[in-house]
Amino acid sequence: MAFDGIVVKSVVSELNTCLINGKINKVYQPNKNEVLLGIYSNGKNYALNISIDSSNYRVHLTTNSKPNPMSPYNFCMFLRKHLIGMTIKNISSYDLERIITIHLEGFNELNDLVSKKLIIELMGKHSNIILTNSNNIIIDSLRHLAQYSNSLRDISPAHEYSYPINQKISFLNLSSFEEFYTLIKDDLETDNISNIMASKFIGFSNGFINYTLEFLNIPISSKDKLQLNTLYNYIKDVLTKPVSLVSYELPEKKKLDYTVSLTKSSSPLCVNFFLDDYYKEKESSEEFKNYRNNILKLILNELNKYTKRLNSINLKLNECAQMSQFKLYGELITSNLYRFNNENLSEIEVENYYDNNNLIKIPLDKTISISNNAKKYFKKYNKLKNALSIVSIQKAETSEEIDYLESIVYELENAKTLLDINEIYSEISEHVIFKNKLSNNTKKNNKKSKSTKNTEDFTPIHFCIDSFDVYIGKNNKQNDYLTMKFAHNNDLWFHTKDIHGSHVILKTNGTEVEQSTINKCASIAAYYSKAKNSSNVAVDYTFVRYVKKPSGAKPGKVIYTNYQTVNVNPNNNF
Repeated sequence: MAFDGIVVKSVVSELNTCLINGKINKVYQPNKNEVLLGIYSNGKNYALNISIDSSNYRVHLTTNSKPNPMSPYNFCMFLRKHLIGMTIKNISSYDLERIITIHLEGFNELNDLVSKKLIIELMGKHSNIILTNSNNIIIDSLRHLAQYSNSLRDISPAHEYSYPINQKISFLNLSSFEEFYTLIKDDLETDNISNIMASKFIGFSNGFINYTLEFLNIPISSKDKLQLNTLYNYIKDVLTKPVSLVSYELPEKKKLDYTVSLTKSSSPLCVNFFLDDYYKEKESSEEFKNYRNNILKLILNELNKYTKRLNSINLKLNECAQMSQFKLYGELITSNLYRFNNENLSEIEVENYYDNNNLIKIPLDKTISISNNAKKYFKKYNKLKNALSIVSIQKAETSEEIDYLESIVYELENAKTLLDINEIYSEISEHVIFKNKLSNNTKKNNKKSKSTKNTEDFTPIHFCIDSFDVYIGKNNKQNDYLTMKFAHNNDLWFHTKDIHGSHVILKTNGTEVEQSTINKCASIAAYYSKAKNSSNVAVDYTFVRYVKKPSGAKPGKVIYTNYQTVNVNPNNNF
């Protein structure tokens, strides 16, 4: 995690330039791990975001609003009681630890001047927000910890607050490079600089050291004293001069992170607002993935059930395929009863008058008479005959459901934004197989679903090709809307042949369309389908007037006639 002691020190340094003597006038708690403080300072309103989420812990100013729960959390009400009206006198960090203390001053109910401290500990899953009085006695905290529950400290009301014990060395206390070199030279024989710095000194993450070494062009395994002196001086500058944050790629994880740099920025709050943008994007990405994966899991579970059902139906159909054989056995037994004395036999051999009187062996149940065996075969035949009509209908219905669920999987795999997921959620919410399952979903998702606009208001993907407008649906409901309501009879409709994909509408405006333009639209239809990574994809196209939606058909399901087919390579770069 990049939010190390260096970043904490940089954030605190910037906060002291804008929040000192600011008054806290609002307190919000959007979720159980996050607190927002509204602060009025120097004629401006600021919002201080405090998050103790185990993976996204941080403190910074924010310009992004967040929805609040209908009923505030107890800790939020507690903070409102103690913080609203208090003035920020100072903001400090403890050494290079990820601990920030906001020193507050204000008047209590008796109009006496009192001091309090809001202490924010950013320590992964052990992060906490603690309010103490002027004597360091804890008034309350977001998370209560006790020594009897394997905690090293008591963090609960009426206990004295103490900083966590850290066995690492404070870089701030080093007076010279020689002192620094003496501390690390023995470890250089067995380990690299990054690991040594992160394990021996407070507040340094591997990411910060790795980026710094790369920036200074120093090998990670260097033992050169001159290069180490350069590293020492650079870190000293970082701790004493204005800094900014820069993004860099984590090669082993193939994702972006950030770290402190001496790069100058024109913004006086560049560190805070970099963090605000970074975590906004990160949380949006995580929320999108979690939301999509939850729905995808639900769809795949249903798809698995219907696939198993289809397999069972196919087995039953295979059994039904033998019914004519059972009928034949019954007829041959009945016609040859005169030849047997109603004996209990395990099989008989008779002439098959349907096959040039060739001999055929018929297995029998020797526990019953031959005539009853004939009745048994006729009963099996009638049973399978009746089952065939029912199972055939079941297969058609099950295949239709599987086809629909696979289209939803395709939509989810190609969704790009939360709005796309909301549209899909809204679509499946109307399906009978999901109503009960979705009714118990989280309030958050329900809220999203209710706030989703009508499909007609959604914006489809739009291209302009050879002066023609081309529209692509992003989900089944958009496909229905584009084809059945938005398009005119003389517009052209495109869809991949026998492959899940988007409906593509070419607005002709009553003019003739060249074949080259048709091929481009077909390439777009292939690109926005499950065949996007294939080549030579078959795409059907026809006029919209030949596209019909059967009564009761699933969203996105249509039938079409008078079509032509072209083979194209998927492409959307026109």
